[in-house]
Amino acid sequence: MTEQVGHIKIECETTLAPEVCVFKVDRTIHDGDDVRFTNAEMAAGSPLMEKLFAIAGVREVLIAGDSLTIAKDGSAEWPLIGPQIGEAIRAALASGEPLISSATNSASATNSAPATEQQIREKVQALFDSEINPAIKAHGGEVSIAEIKDTTVFLVMSGGCQGCASAQATLTLGIEKSIRQNVPEVTRVVDVTDHAGGENPYFS
Repeated sequence: MTEQVGHIKIECETTLAPEVCVFKVDRTIHDGDDVRFTNAEMAAGSPLMEKLFAIAGVREVLIAGDSLTIAKDGSAEWPLIGPQIGEAIRAALASGEPLISSATNSASATNSAPATEQQIREKVQALFDSEINPAIKAHGGEVSIAEIKDTTVFLVMSGGCQGCASAQATLTLGIEKSIRQNVPEVTRVVDVTDHAGGENPYFS
C-alpha cells in the first residue's frame, strides 16, 4: 500500500514474515551505513527512532537509505500502527533535526547489518543441538531446520513429534519460544512437517 503523508510519499511493503514491513520514503532518511535499533534505549538521542519506539508494538527498526524495515510484536496490527509510523516519519523530517544521532552512527553502524540467513542457521542449529533436541529426544522426537528464508525459520519435526497430538503445543510453547529468546533475529517460526505421515497423525 502507499500512504501519502503531507508531501512525503511512503510505500509500505510486506515481507514473508508478517511481523516485518518495509517503509520506503521518497527521500533519503539516512545517508550512511545501515543502523539497527532493537530497543528504546538504543533509540535515545535519535529523534526519528524515539518517535518510532514510542509507538506501541514497534519492536525493532533497521534504517538504510530511504527505507525503514520495522518489526512489530504480535499484539500490534499493521493497519493500526502503520499510519502512526507514517506520521512519526513525517514529524521527524519536518523538525529539521538530525534523524539519527552521530553517536549512534559511530557506535552502531559497524555492527548494525542484519544477520544473514547462514548466521541465523548456525545459531538456530546450535540451539537445537544444545537444548531443544536433547529435551525432546527423551520423548523420541527430533526437530531440524528445513530452510531459512530471510528471518523466517522453517522446521521439520520427526520421530515421536511427527503426527503427535501435542506437536503444536511443543512448537508454540517450547521450540518457538526458545528460538525467539535465544535468536532474536528470527521473526517467524513455521512448522512444515507432514504430520499426516506420522505414526499417530492428527490430520485425517
